[in-house]
Amino acid sequence: MTQPFHLEPVPIRMIRCAKTFDGGVRVLDPVDLEIGGGETLVLLGPSGCGKTTLLRLIAGLEWPDAGGRVVFGGEDVTALPIERRNVGMVFQSYALFPNMTVAENVGYGLRVRGIERLERARRVGEMLEMTHIAPLADRRIDQLSGGQRQRVALARALVVRPRVLLLDEPLTALDAKLRDTLRLEIDRLLQDLGITAVYVTHDQAEAMALGDRIVVMSKGRIEQIGTPREIYRNPASPFVAGFVGTMNRLPAEGGGGLLRIGGATLPWSGPMGPVEVMVRPEDLTVEPEAGAEGYTLPARISAAVFLGDRTRLVAETSDGTELTIDTDPHRPFARGDQIRLRIDPSRILSP
Repeated sequence: MTQPFHLEPVPIRMIRCAKTFDGGVRVLDPVDLEIGGGETLVLLGPSGCGKTTLLRLIAGLEWPDAGGRVVFGGEDVTALPIERRNVGMVFQSYALFPNMTVAENVGYGLRVRGIERLERARRVGEMLEMTHIAPLADRRIDQLSGGQRQRVALARALVVRPRVLLLDEPLTALDAKLRDTLRLEIDRLLQDLGITAVYVTHDQAEAMALGDRIVVMSKGRIEQIGTPREIYRNPASPFVAGFVGTMNRLPAEGGGGLLRIGGATLPWSGPMGPVEVMVRPEDLTVEPEAGAEGYTLPARISAAVFLGDRTRLVAETSDGTELTIDTDPHRPFARGDQIRLRIDPSRILSP
């Protein structure tokens, strides 16, 4: 296989970048953001949160409101359109040319840049090898599968050796198994090339797998920036806690150094009085015996689903709170079983 070339990593700074559309509709609050050279930054959030608008500001497809600046390395590119920023872009639709072969699609950007034919052929061949589509070079686009088209779009974006690679929901149209495969391939390629990349998705698994850091967005503003582990384990707001992964929310009472949750009492250094605490499904442990005591909460199973690597339980506490638990796939559970759930006090969140 061709050894990947290495691109010079370019840091990106966004300074007070907001976006207001005609009619006074603000879709993005002022953003200050620094992206490290060679970093893969994932913009994560629900539809309409502003993540694609932010990506388009980086690309030069949109311009920030007055006072906003976009800087690549030491160069202010705020006023430059996309064709002068030297960015590569992969869209959800792939935007391939149906009247061209795979090789012609990949080489299109080089041709419009006036790259000489032999050099163009060499670089196209290099990218086809790197993205595992060399045998498809002479095929038409309508002869390709969705995964193959995604690889063509990625090769076309990278062949021009851009300063920055931008990806807008590139795997959304693919089935789950193919998404997993291509996610790994994209991650490996980005690491090999050392390119600065910004990836937009609403899929938490993609964000966790690809991002060196994740920017969680909601309603046009940034809720939290952090590594996947930081975002998952230390959410900065109830929105982040609820959006990233599955989260259980439990009413509780704090006081006297203790937290009372249903029938369980745990050590507590948080606020006194009524509080809502949160705990992940994998941080609730089903005790082997129903009569177990300690930091345990009695509950009744209302659903049990075997998922292969784990069993997911839905259980209800005595006060009607519904909990989701991920537990041992080798132990049988049935609807109606009475269980006790051990809660690790160190895993309780209260953002």
